[in-house]
Amino acid sequence: AAAGILMPEPDRLSPARLLDRVEKVDPALAARLAALPSNDAELARAIAAAPVVLALAGMREATGIALRAAPILVRAVSAAPARPAVMKYAGVLGNVDELDRAAAGRGLISAPSSYGVIRRIPLIFDIDGTLAPAFALEMLRVAEGAPTVRLSVEGSAVAMVAAGAWAAATERDSAVRPYASHHDPRRFVSALDVLEGNVELAVFRNVMVLIGATGAGLVDSQITPLGEPMSGTEIQAQLLENLIDRTWLQRPPWARAVEIATLVLLGVLLISTTSRLAPRNAGWLATACVAGPALGGYFAFRTQRWLLDAATPGLALLVLAIVLLALTLRDATRQRKSLQRIVQVAREKAARVAGEFEAAQRIQVGMLPPADLLRDDRRIELAALMLPARDVGGDLYDYFRLDARRLFFLIGDVAGKGLSASIFMAVSKALYKSMALRSHEVDVGTLMGAANAEVSRDNPETLFVTAFAGILDLDTGELSYCNAGHENPYLLIADEPSVARITDGDGPPLCAVDGYPYRGGERRMRPGAILCLITDGVTDACNARGEFYGGKRVEACLHRCVQQRASARAVVDALRADVAAHAGGADPADDLTVLALRWNGPY
Repeated sequence: AAAGILMPEPDRLSPARLLDRVEKVDPALAARLAALPSNDAELARAIAAAPVVLALAGMREATGIALRAAPILVRAVSAAPARPAVMKYAGVLGNVDELDRAAAGRGLISAPSSYGVIRRIPLIFDIDGTLAPAFALEMLRVAEGAPTVRLSVEGSAVAMVAAGAWAAATERDSAVRPYASHHDPRRFVSALDVLEGNVELAVFRNVMVLIGATGAGLVDSQITPLGEPMSGTEIQAQLLENLIDRTWLQRPPWARAVEIATLVLLGVLLISTTSRLAPRNAGWLATACVAGPALGGYFAFRTQRWLLDAATPGLALLVLAIVLLALTLRDATRQRKSLQRIVQVAREKAARVAGEFEAAQRIQVGMLPPADLLRDDRRIELAALMLPARDVGGDLYDYFRLDARRLFFLIGDVAGKGLSASIFMAVSKALYKSMALRSHEVDVGTLMGAANAEVSRDNPETLFVTAFAGILDLDTGELSYCNAGHENPYLLIADEPSVARITDGDGPPLCAVDGYPYRGGERRMRPGAILCLITDGVTDACNARGEFYGGKRVEACLHRCVQQRASARAVVDALRADVAAHAGGADPADDLTVLALRWNGPY
C-alpha cells in the first residue's frame, strides 16, 4: 500500500514523455522509445498483480478528479436515519487514472490536527456527497477480502464501522484515537535493500506493507500526542496496529458528564469543608481533590484506554481551593485579632494554674521509687507505670526493701482523681511506708489494719483508698499479702493454660470500715512467675463508643504475655499498648497504674 505517496501526474521519465525532447535530434532513438511501454503502465501492471491500496488526499475545493471508492453500506440503527456526520471534503487529490484503475482499493490519508497534533483519525469521509473509507480501513477491507464497508448509524452519528469480520465502535464522526507509541526503527525496511536482495522475502509474507518516501523534503512529518514528529506513513502503520489489535483509545460518550459531576461534587466538598478544617488539613484536602481526577484519569487510561479530561476539573478545583484558603485565612486572621486580648488573659490564668499543677506533678513523680532501685538484684525484676487521667492523679504504687531478702510493694487507688485525690494519695502512701519501715516483723494484715486507722484519722472529705500490699521473700519466693478492696492481682505462670488470680486475704477499702480486722494471705511463687497488679483505670478504660476494656481483655493480653514468656517490663508495656489501642484516643476515664513483679528464683 502506498501510504505516503500520491501520483496525480504521469511519470515525466516515461519513454513517451521523452519523445518531445529527442525526436528532432535522433529519429532512431525516438522510434525505439516509442516502442517501449510507459512507466505508468509498468507500475499499473505491478499494482494489478497484488492487493494494493493507493492513497487519496481530501481537498477543501473540488478537483474534478473522479473518485473510485469501495461501496459503503449504511444501516440505520435508529428509526430516523440521517446522512452520517463525518468529515467532509469537496474533492480528492488521487493518482493517475491508469494506476487508480489497477489498484484493489483506495483510501484517504487525511487527518485533522488539534493545535498541530494528530489525535483523531476518521475512518469514513464524505467526498462531495460520496462516502469513502480511510486508508487504514481500506487496507483492512482488502486484507479481509470484503467487497464493501458496512456502516451503522444512529441518526447522523456513526455507531460502528465494519469490514469483513472486523468491526469496531467509533466516535460519532467515525474517528478513532490511535494509542501513539514512539518511533520504532523495527517498523522500517529500506526499499534499496529490498531491490538489492538484502532482505528475505519471507519478511513480507502475511503482513501489510506500507510504502512511503523518506527522502529529505519528501516526508510530511506530523506531531503525535507524545510530542514526537513522525512521518505520515508511520502514523498510518500505528493506526493499523491499533485497529488490528483493538488497542486504540476511546473517549466514552459519558466522559463529559463524569468530568462535570467530578468538578461539581469535589467543588461542593471543598466549599463545605474548607472553612471548618485547619489550614494544613484544608491544604491536604485540596491536594487530594486536585490529584484525585488526575489519578482516576490515569487509571482509566492505563486499564481501559479511556480518555478522560482530568486537567480541566483539576485546574478549576485548584483555583477554587486557592480562593477558599485565602478567604479562610483572612477570616482566621480577623478572628485571631479580635480574640487576642481574651486569649492573652486566659493564657496568664492558665499559666498560673499550669505552674501549680506542674509543681504538683513533679512532687508526685518524685515520690515514686526510682526505676533502677532493684537493678542489681538478679532475684527480682520489677516494672511499674502510672498515667494520671489529669495532670496529677489519685493512684499510687511503691516498693522498697525491708531488709536484704524481703521486698515490700504496694499499689493503691484513691476514690476520685485530680488534685484532691493526689494529695490524699501522697498522705496515704507516706503513712503506709512509714508504718511498714517501723514494723519489720508485723503481719501484712495487721499492717493494713494499722494503715486503715492512720489514714482514717484525718479525712474530712471522707475519701477512701483501695490498696494491695505484699511482702516477697526474695530467697524462697514466699509471698504474704493483704487486699483492701483493690482489683485482685493476676499471677502469670509459664506453661499454665490460664492466668490465675489471687482472691484471698481481702477486706474493705481503707477508710470505709473503722477498726476492720484485716487478715492477710500467703502463697509460694514459682521461679519465673509474674505477679501483675493493676488499678481500675485499666478495666474501666473506654473507647469512643463507651465500651469498657474489661477484665476479659486484661486476661487475654496477659495470656499472650505468658505464651511469649515476657519480662515484667514487657507485661507493663503490653497492657499499656493494648489499653491505648482499645481507647483509640478517647479521654481516659480514670488514672491507670500497672505494677509487674517477676521472681527469678534464688541466686
